[in-house]
Amino acid sequence: VQLVVSGGGFVQAGGSLSLSCAASGRTTSSASMCWFRQAPGKDRVFVSSITSSGSTFYADSLKGRFTISRDNAKNMVYLQMNSLNAQDTAVYYCAADYLGRTRWSVDRMTYWGKGTLVTVSS
Repeated sequence: VQLVVSGGGFVQAGGSLSLSCAASGRTTSSASMCWFRQAPGKDRVFVSSITSSGSTFYADSLKGRFTISRDNAKNMVYLQMNSLNAQDTAVYYCAADYLGRTRWSVDRMTYWGKGTLVTVSS
C-alpha cells in the first residue's frame, strides 16, 4: 500500500488547512486510517483516526478543531484542521491499520505515508 499525503503548507495562526491522504495498491475500506504528527524535536504522536465503520477518534487536545473523514470510493482520507496555532506546526503523517486495532500508536500501524509539513506562523 502506498499512502501519499498532500495539502501541507504555511498558514497564519487562526487559519485552516486540509490534508489529504491518497491510498493505492489496496483498498482502505477495511482499514482504520490515522493521522499522526511530529513536531520539531519531538516524538511522533497520534492525532486522529477513523475506523472502517466511520467511528472517529481524536487526541484530546485537538477535539473540536480537527476533523477526520474518509471517502472509501476514492481510497482517500482527509484531515480538516481549523483554528491552527503555532503548536500545530509539525510534519503530518497518514497511516493505515489493517489489523483491526482499537488503539493506535506509531508502532501499531501497518503502512505509513511520507509526511507533509504544516507550518503555522504566529
